[in-house]
Amino acid sequence: MKTSPPVMKQSNSWLAPGYRLEPVLNLLPGTALAAVVALAATFVSTLHGGPQLLYALFFGVAFHFLSQDAKTRPGIEFCARGVLRLGVGLLGARITASQIAGLGWATALIVIAAVVTTLLCGACLGRRLGMTRPQGVLSGGSVAICGASAALAISAVLPRDKHSDRFTLMVVVTVTVLSTVAMVLYPLVAKLLHLPPELAGLFIGGTIHDVAQVVGAGYTIDQATGDYATIVKLFRVSMLAVVVVVVSSVFKRQREAATDESVAKKPPLVPWFLWVFVALVVLNSAGWMPSATQHSLGDLSRGCLVLAIAALGMKTSFAQLANAGWRPFLLLLVETLWMAVFVLVAIGLRSHY
Repeated sequence: MKTSPPVMKQSNSWLAPGYRLEPVLNLLPGTALAAVVALAATFVSTLHGGPQLLYALFFGVAFHFLSQDAKTRPGIEFCARGVLRLGVGLLGARITASQIAGLGWATALIVIAAVVTTLLCGACLGRRLGMTRPQGVLSGGSVAICGASAALAISAVLPRDKHSDRFTLMVVVTVTVLSTVAMVLYPLVAKLLHLPPELAGLFIGGTIHDVAQVVGAGYTIDQATGDYATIVKLFRVSMLAVVVVVVSSVFKRQREAATDESVAKKPPLVPWFLWVFVALVVLNSAGWMPSATQHSLGDLSRGCLVLAIAALGMKTSFAQLANAGWRPFLLLLVETLWMAVFVLVAIGLRSHY
């Protein structure tokens, strides 16, 4: 009697269907959705102008109903956390030590003082308006450093609660709107005060929140003002690493208390994306990063942040944004005005002496 050969059982190797690839495949629907929203926002921004991040946020909010879907939720969460951190880390490719050194000690001190006092303003005024200390620090950091990017970076090291995502989105929306308004008004203020290019660049680069708006405002005056404003702004962006480390250490205990040790390990004091940020600054400063690579990493960083904002938008709704109330807006407005007045007064004293 003829017997058939024994059937070999397949082991659970990486060739087995769904094995090890399943976590990745689970991320694809939500990630693809966020990517489509980000591409749509980029297209509209390119075609009609306007803030790319704000478009991504509002388009994402329109798809809020998909954030609880079992197929799309894992990818949306991944973009709102992992992709966000990567985008912040890659910001370091835009900064060199020589750019910062070229500002001079007087300009550097003005910018540092403006950043520190704005952070303190946010922390103190936020408590008076009934907000938590993390919320005050988050709003102050977004205004003091680089708008939406700083808000996302700082929120990553703050203790989380059920209102964290909603408040972060509120800060991103408001700070982007205020930055756009400042892009229009601040060049008019600089011209009205007859500020020379160096001082006009200090005012614009030292006060406007987002890098793109600084570039737009600076070059509407002239080339010299735009160049100086961009360097001042990049100095502020470089302070993001220091601020994130300080915030992380200050809220370390609260963050650990909010973390379930049975599910996850304690978060590190210095998150991994900050090491990426510092490493890229060092490589770029040493001249080991080709110009093409620098531009590519800068574009990739922007793309990651747009993708993350789209995902964060899908995690919230217009009703949730409205429930945030008027207090966050007032806080961010006061912080913005404080920073503008502080830098203008410092410019006046510097010119006088």
